[in-house]
Amino acid sequence: MSPADRREQFAAEARSERPDLALLCLLVAAEADPELDERVMDWAQIELDRLAGMLPYGLRGARASASAVTELLGGRLGFHGTPADYGRLSSSLLHEVLRRRRGLPILLSVVWMEVARRAGAPVYGLGLPGHFVVGFGDPEEGVVVDPFAGGASLGAGPAELASGPRTPAGTLAIVLRILGNIRAWASTRPEQSGVALWSLDLSLLLPSHPAALRYERARLLVERGSFREGAVALDAYADVVAAIDADAASRIHAEAASARALLN
Repeated sequence: MSPADRREQFAAEARSERPDLALLCLLVAAEADPELDERVMDWAQIELDRLAGMLPYGLRGARASASAVTELLGGRLGFHGTPADYGRLSSSLLHEVLRRRRGLPILLSVVWMEVARRAGAPVYGLGLPGHFVVGFGDPEEGVVVDPFAGGASLGAGPAELASGPRTPAGTLAIVLRILGNIRAWASTRPEQSGVALWSLDLSLLLPSHPAALRYERARLLVERGSFREGAVALDAYADVVAAIDADAASRIHAEAASARALLN
């Protein structure tokens, strides 16, 4: 499958009635890893099925489900995260997280959720400021665990959990956050601007995304030397902004003019 076909598949899956979280994560990973072909994608889905098959049959209840999934993934199989994982792009790629059993909190949470879901356990993702965890059962009363810490139970804490309602993260919000993590990783590495660009391209294929990502992409194009394409994108974004902030639109049009000047 060509890169263009993969992006078309990503866009179609994101717009489907029930987007497949694992598939979307694997299509993100395919942008980063040219070795990730259909065979590897099939392996990753089969591995999630295999892990789910290792859980006790008929899991019911939040505490029992959380305990069984954590004992398997965090205990017997050793899935967890380390500070060093924040410095690796592979920590945001689902097939690599399954292979290494290491990753960022949100990717480890995806593994927890996908394995639990396949086993019929009540599970959801929970995005905290700067961290991502997994809940089991009723969002208001269930059990919350931290896959990055091997599945350690958070109970009613930390403060972020006790101070407000637990709102499960939707599939597309999870994917957007993963892409944001990838972009943050690339932003500190100028030589990886291509990674930042494809993460923005995929983010913009999601049916709901911050409009400011269009501006970020336009500026990145200019930074990468694609002055003409970047200028066109800046002008297009300025036209959208003009309806709500004429001064900002004028500044962005001026940026577009500066980019075009670099063509001469």
